[in-house]
Amino acid sequence: MDKLYRLGAIFVASIIMGVAFNMFLLPHEILSGGITGIAMIFGLLTPINSGIWLILLNLPILIIGWMKLGKTFIANSIFSVAVTSVSMLYIPIVQVTADALLSSVFGGVIIGAAVGIIIRFYGSTGGFDVIGLLLTMKRDIPLGFLVFVLNSGVVFISGFIFSWELAMYTMASIYITGIVVDRIHTRHIKLSLMVVTANGDEVKKKLLANLYRGITVTDGEGAYSGTKVKILHSVITRYELAFVRPLIKEIDPNAFVSITETMEVVGNFRRDDNYKKNPM
Repeated sequence: MDKLYRLGAIFVASIIMGVAFNMFLLPHEILSGGITGIAMIFGLLTPINSGIWLILLNLPILIIGWMKLGKTFIANSIFSVAVTSVSMLYIPIVQVTADALLSSVFGGVIIGAAVGIIIRFYGSTGGFDVIGLLLTMKRDIPLGFLVFVLNSGVVFISGFIFSWELAMYTMASIYITGIVVDRIHTRHIKLSLMVVTANGDEVKKKLLANLYRGITVTDGEGAYSGTKVKILHSVITRYELAFVRPLIKEIDPNAFVSITETMEVVGNFRRDDNYKKNPM
């Protein structure tokens, strides 16, 4: 059921992305960034077709992604790209508005939401998404900002070849897409979790049995009641918060839980998406 739910979310988001391309960006000939943009540039500068360059450039990225991010991620990514490609074949290219700037803004928002959902459900749209995810595993950098920086270089180069006006519209669209992606993909945001509970051992065992996270336990005492309590401290990602809350509540519904955003984590901290020992 979990697999079908994930594939269903990726399927819907990929179709939505196809709608954004055909109804907002393509009618105004707004340029493409990323690997697609590089393929277009190479196609113009060499006798080799851009489609062939697109395959050649994506191949090493997908191979690295297969080794570092896993076959499930790459399979989901290929599924997403295939659904988007097919949807773009059947969705008519219709100009929703004659204003190119308005189309850039709304197209960027829709694509950002779709990409964020695809990545949230362990997939990608290929190209720089994979590179960005690989880099975020090493550093706590917002994915949307990272992809925007990578795309900006491609768009800047394409401005010399195509049109600076279209390049600027593309930059606006990519920038908005990056902002929306970062609102949905929040793995880079770390949270400090503090739990004050009278059932410290039980809560600790529950969390350790379900999460790949370390926990620090200290003894405490209620200042007013004088009750002996345990204070559990850990650092989790925002993704994990919705998974952790029910675990704590199951053991101690009256536990005092404090959650604060952490600026930076230094030391041994697992950065991949596989934080659940017992996936639901």
